[in-house]
Amino acid sequence: MQRQWSVQAPGEPEAEPGGEELCEQEMKRLCLSQQPVRVLPYAMMDKRFIRQLREPEGVKTSCWQQWRRRRQTAGRRLGEAARRLTRGCGLWEGALYEIGGLFGTGIQSYFTFLRFLLLLNLLTLLLTSSFVLLPLVWLRPPDPGPALNFTLQCPGSGHLPQTGVSKFNNLLWNVFTGRAFNNTYLFYGAYRAGPESSSTYSIRLAYLLSPLACLLLCFCGILRRMVKGLPQKMFLGQDYRSPLSAKVFSSWDFCIRGQEAATIKRHEISNEFKMELEEGRHLLLLQQQTRAQRACHLLTYLRVNVLIGLLVVGAISAIFWATKYSQDNKEESLFLLLQYLPPGVIALVNFLGPLLFVFLVQLENYPPNTEVNLTLIWCVVLKLASLGMFSFSLGQTVLCIGRNKTSCESYGYNACDYQCWENSVGEELYKLSIFNFLLTVAFAFLVSLPRRMLVERFSGRFWVWLDREEFLVPKNVLDIVEGQTVTWMGLFYCPLLPLLNSIFIFLTFYIKKYTLLRNSRASPRRFRASSSIFFFQLVLLLGLLLAAVPLGYVVSSIRSSWDCGLFANYSAPWQVVPELVALWLPAPSQRILYYLGSHAFSFPLLILLSLVLTVCISQSQASSRAIRRLRKQLVWSRCPSCRHPAGQRTRPQGRGVLQASSGSPATDWSGGTGSPTHCRF
Repeated sequence: MQRQWSVQAPGEPEAEPGGEELCEQEMKRLCLSQQPVRVLPYAMMDKRFIRQLREPEGVKTSCWQQWRRRRQTAGRRLGEAARRLTRGCGLWEGALYEIGGLFGTGIQSYFTFLRFLLLLNLLTLLLTSSFVLLPLVWLRPPDPGPALNFTLQCPGSGHLPQTGVSKFNNLLWNVFTGRAFNNTYLFYGAYRAGPESSSTYSIRLAYLLSPLACLLLCFCGILRRMVKGLPQKMFLGQDYRSPLSAKVFSSWDFCIRGQEAATIKRHEISNEFKMELEEGRHLLLLQQQTRAQRACHLLTYLRVNVLIGLLVVGAISAIFWATKYSQDNKEESLFLLLQYLPPGVIALVNFLGPLLFVFLVQLENYPPNTEVNLTLIWCVVLKLASLGMFSFSLGQTVLCIGRNKTSCESYGYNACDYQCWENSVGEELYKLSIFNFLLTVAFAFLVSLPRRMLVERFSGRFWVWLDREEFLVPKNVLDIVEGQTVTWMGLFYCPLLPLLNSIFIFLTFYIKKYTLLRNSRASPRRFRASSSIFFFQLVLLLGLLLAAVPLGYVVSSIRSSWDCGLFANYSAPWQVVPELVALWLPAPSQRILYYLGSHAFSFPLLILLSLVLTVCISQSQASSRAIRRLRKQLVWSRCPSCRHPAGQRTRPQGRGVLQASSGSPATDWSGGTGSPTHCRF
């Protein structure tokens, strides 16, 4: 923040108490700081003065300091060049610029979100390939060998049905259901490894920790973008509004030369003004509301949200019964329909739900940002509840959660109906991912495109009312979050599912771009990207937690299949960790690890984390108080009545603000013999 410094005249009143001390503390801080001079918020002449303070005449800099300074300068320039190259060669930079200029930053944030998810999937695929696939190919896993000889007492049959045999000879149908890839590395059952004592690299441990590491890295990336995308008003206060004059006089980019770029920039500035005016209008309406109007608005809010809650409960109930019916009734005549019954019901619920939510939320007359975020919250509840109910219903059928069966009591899962239950769960998630992408393609080219062609060809009151499809950001964001959540849920059962999801996201970007530019119309209610990016990341974080909880339960508590996969001889996949610890680590290291996992270490760690959290909260509160004080001082500096009298002298010409306050570099920290100074923010 720019500081104003002035020299006190002889006939003027004394400076405020503490003003001179503040100047001295600032100069001392600048002199002792290790921050580079080039990043300081001062004029060039003041930066030269600060450099002289740090390096007085007659004092020679050591060779080590000179070499370190040159190295820092070279590294900084190299980093800036790399960032410029990255921005120039970035994925979809031109398309994002065009979308942001024509439709505003709110719709642009959706396509930026797609690019972020693509990077997350590529990172996940890189980790899985590096630590699991490449070592597995290099070590050449052993042959599966003969099947284990065990007999199940299943009601109605004396042997285990071969559910893995395809009921359809159609190869295309097997591709859509995933059964064509049962013996490939796409699914869990194809991974094999020898005993742990015969290898120096544990494929089992890598297969177990890779999904957990991917989820942890995705969590860190989402959290970083969430903190980076916090709305500015959280720091500046709810009553803060950027001056409209700044946008009027400083929005245009005078480096623009082409007509197309000028048109895009003009649309972008127009969208900014529309958002400012829309927010100002809603703020004025809220200030003019009476108590009766506020009470009526509260009743409308409660009525609409209760209705939406009932719709969500009915939707997840339909998903539960559809999944249960699909798994319990596999008749030959209805097999084709039952294979895609749960994904179809989930898609129908997720298609109708957001449309009803948008219609009901618009009845409350919220500001654009609040309307988008509230609709997004209810869509999040619907999407995540749908996936959660699908997972629970699938677990109840396959893993016998809450059910009593003979095979469940003996083997920990429904071994009579699912010989390799990990592959069965992976197939369900694979079908759900495939179905979501096919639905996106079908809706773009079989619904949006014909609708646009009919509206353009025919004229009439009905076609004017129908118009083009409105591009709904909450609905599109939730669709892609649902696909990403399904991918995270399948990391253990279908390790190469991130590869498919990366392809789907890449194609979805171009499909949605075509739909937006050709077949859709932008929403007339504009909203800001800064207030929606945070909620996008929050939704993605909730999806990550929804995927991590069932995965942690399966890895730690559920019995693996008897005759497929890496953990066939383990009571649970996590049991490989204690075995490897006992096999590879010496006794002292084992005792240290056991102590780190005990309650004797957990309680001190919890206390330490509580202290660290308390310190962070205290620092955050102190920073908030400092921001409020600086804002008040900024208002005072802009107030004409708060300025100094007209007889007060300003700093001499040709000298920086710091030089005007302190004189020469040789001036001591007590202020020297010159006239006293006055610092004011």
